Amino acid sequence: MAIITDPFRRSAQMVAQLNGLPEYPFALVGHPIANDDDAALQAKAEIALAQILPLLLERKA
Repeated sequence: MAIITDPFRRSAQMVAQLNGLPEYPFALVGHPIANDDDAALQAKAEIALAQILPLLLERKA
């Protein structure tokens, strides 16, 4: 599982595919994060968490 910002979505998909993991899951958050204040980072973390939890809790048979 990885967390990336929007502009890097395609790059992440390509790297996953090149490594034989075309369905590798990752969470997307808004870009940029470098200058975000605490409130903005908290909001982005909550967005990422909402994407990550189902992947972590999903049981594959």
